[in-house]
Amino acid sequence: MTDRRRAEMRGRSGETVAAWFLRIKGWRILDSRVRTKSGEVDLVAKRGGIIAFVEVKTRSRAEELDHAIDERRLARVAAAAEMLAPRYATRGEDVRIDVVLVTPSLRPVHIENAWIG
Repeated sequence: MTDRRRAEMRGRSGETVAAWFLRIKGWRILDSRVRTKSGEVDLVAKRGGIIAFVEVKTRSRAEELDHAIDERRLARVAAAAEMLAPRYATRGEDVRIDVVLVTPSLRPVHIENAWIG
């Protein structure tokens, strides 16, 4: 199995963990792996009057999470979210970008409103 394939499988597994983690926190998952011209959104979630476009980053070691997300990646998610917002935020909900960091040895970390742009 190639390194790329292994990383893809780890990423999908992390997205599953993140989705369950958000469900436990009271979020409803509306969609996953939504692609646009601007990029991909890993999860679209809703709780109350908030629609969150969620970037999930999965790493094999906790030390690697510090550098898993950067402004360039968040900007790409924000651009995709801007295109997708009319599809999901139809009732005047607030829209934001969240991040969930996943590693096998720790509880996932949910960073709310990670992008302010």
